Amino acid sequence: MRKLLIVTYDISDPKRLRKVFKTMKGFGQHVQLSVFRCDLTDMERYQMIGALQDLIHHGEDQILLIDLGPSDGKTMRVTSIGRPVPRERRESGIF
Repeated sequence: MRKLLIVTYDISDPKRLRKVFKTMKGFGQHVQLSVFRCDLTDMERYQMIGALQDLIHHGEDQILLIDLGPSDGKTMRVTSIGRPVPRERRESGIF
């Protein structure tokens, strides 16, 4: 089952910040500065967490994963005030 996650991060070093951003681009949709919307299986989520843990300084940086529950594709679980959040277009084999 796929779940919708909001991932937001506060990385204190610009070099680590770039690496985290590049890594997150492979797992979700960049919706705001340091915020990604991800539609992931449990395995993809664990892969993302493992990749991010290797990049950050655990005493200085912070990454928050907010689980919005199952992503059934029928309901938009993120509400925006102002510009709308673009719908993620999924292609087979790409997340």
